[in-house]
Amino acid sequence: MIRIRDIKTRENLSETEVLQKALAKNKIKPEEVEKWYIYKKSIDARKKEDIYYNYTIDIELKDKKKEKKYEQVEKYKFPEIKVIRKNQVSPVIIGAGPAGLFAGLILVENGIKPIILERGKRIEERIKDVEDFIQNRKFNITSNIQFGEGGAGTFSDGKLNTGNTSIFSRKVLEEFVKFGAPKEILYTAKPHIGTDNLRNVVKNIREYIIKNGGQVLFNEKVTDFEIENGKITAVICSKRIETDSVILAIGHSARDTFKKLYELGIEIQPKNFAVGVRIEHLQKDINRAQYGDKTKLNLPTADYKLVYHAKNGRTCYTFCMCPGGQVMASNSEENSIVTNGMSNFARDGENANSALLVNVTVDDYYNSTPLDGMYFQEDLERKAFELGGSNYNAPIQKVEDFLENRKTTKLGKVKPTYMPGVTMSNLNEILPEFISETLKEGIVELDKKMHGFADKDAILTGVETRSSSPVQITRDKENLNSINIQGLYPCGEGAGYAGGIMTAAIDGIKCAIKILENK
Repeated sequence: MIRIRDIKTRENLSETEVLQKALAKNKIKPEEVEKWYIYKKSIDARKKEDIYYNYTIDIELKDKKKEKKYEQVEKYKFPEIKVIRKNQVSPVIIGAGPAGLFAGLILVENGIKPIILERGKRIEERIKDVEDFIQNRKFNITSNIQFGEGGAGTFSDGKLNTGNTSIFSRKVLEEFVKFGAPKEILYTAKPHIGTDNLRNVVKNIREYIIKNGGQVLFNEKVTDFEIENGKITAVICSKRIETDSVILAIGHSARDTFKKLYELGIEIQPKNFAVGVRIEHLQKDINRAQYGDKTKLNLPTADYKLVYHAKNGRTCYTFCMCPGGQVMASNSEENSIVTNGMSNFARDGENANSALLVNVTVDDYYNSTPLDGMYFQEDLERKAFELGGSNYNAPIQKVEDFLENRKTTKLGKVKPTYMPGVTMSNLNEILPEFISETLKEGIVELDKKMHGFADKDAILTGVETRSSSPVQITRDKENLNSINIQGLYPCGEGAGYAGGIMTAAIDGIKCAIKILENK
């Protein structure tokens, strides 16, 4: 194929019209084209007075000889896997998030039938439990925003952009499209699926795994592991399941499993993470800040990604920004408050929200065990619950009041989206000083990068604590086994090897390949 770059459009064109422009620019006749694909589509909004779309298009010509004078590229091909595994015992995958589901996909695609164990419910039932909590404050400890089929990412914006250059990135995108995601995720610069699409995609992946011989068992919480002579031999849930291979795709909120692994002597290391709040603005203000008001292009809902290195050596940054979305109640335990963000594919909500985080180092929390970061998170989540009124209301505060260290008593133009409810508070009362002071400095400085970020009426909702796992379950870099237990594959975000849907799915693929290539 040939690749044509830098097709810039400053008017609203259909994809076919973009192709015509690319062909004209390169003196290629339409009848010479066999196939064509949009490889990449991005927005250049660096100059508000001159915003344009930039396309890269791949074209297959009927006459291959004519391709020689253009930039040539190879079609993506998933690397060949040499399946060596002969053991008839089924591999076990713990967790049906992106890491677990993609590990399951790779295994069944190569003739191996895994057993996937998920402590929560299938997505259809999980949606009802989440809604019941939002509307009626009835919290289910195994079926919520964190636990259940699809993992935490199912109730998010469904972001798939990543700095990861893995050869498996394209495979993940193609599989998502195969199972119902919008085709445009294959070429947009910042692809996202949206929570509304993800729910259907997750269901389709599960049904495919089952159709091809795998098992997906719900309401099956793993409570123990059997280990003999340094090798995994079985997992214990409601029954004993014999196995020689376990992919540990448990997610970053499986705190009881972290405790069990530590108790069994499986090597775990404390790691750095980040905590903070969710910040909400009016989406129309973000659109204006990013695009200005001169362009006539039909542009997508604007997002942002900001970072500031504070004077105290900390970093304040935005994470998991959800355009046109809402702030979600994302706790996985009773009597706690955890926030996250969620958007539908259309991103058509009134508010924009993003995590606003400060880095937390091991030195900030370590006392005596590698689980101390988890306890640090728990303490902050419990304080947020109490500050909110001990009824699952989240504590909120206007930016203006947060900067002045005073309790919010009246809201402005931005209305909070968090459900089941909110309580006007002073978040300075519960945040560690190094976090609150860095947030204050960061808000002011980030406003210089994107005007309006420090809007006095913007809402802060506490607390955001689950941006990444507080531990890393140590594994061998070469074979991805636990450093001290053969057959145990720590995988994905909970194990400390991923930071979102895309990287978790890629890690699931990697771990599955190791099982396939091992006798």
